[in-house]
Amino acid sequence: MEYLNKQTFLEKVFDFEKKSEWQFQGDKPCVIDFYADWCGPCKMVGPIMEELSKDYAGKVDIYKIDTDKEQELAAAFGIRSIPSVLFCPMNDKPQMSVGALPKEGYMQAIEQVLGVARPILVVN
Repeated sequence: MEYLNKQTFLEKVFDFEKKSEWQFQGDKPCVIDFYADWCGPCKMVGPIMEELSKDYAGKVDIYKIDTDKEQELAAAFGIRSIPSVLFCPMNDKPQMSVGALPKEGYMQAIEQVLGVARPILVVN
């Protein structure tokens, strides 16, 4: 899982300063968690994002953006409530989910929006 600032967002996700139409820059689909440290529901989503970054390692990039530190990014995506999670498929428009979901909800969105199959979890 990686924390993005404006510069890394422009490089890895979408350069909204140079392009007006969505054009994903990444080499694999991504999930972006817009959060703030003071947000209660965000604190529940954080560990889920950690798990998803391990479960989908190499298949989906998981990013986090602190809306207090990166207000310009939050404004660019019209973030009005957090947590807000942006799902960015490789060749389609991104889709936003607002509010905390259980892990299953995020996995379902990764499968349906990003087109990435669920990982096979091995239990030892």
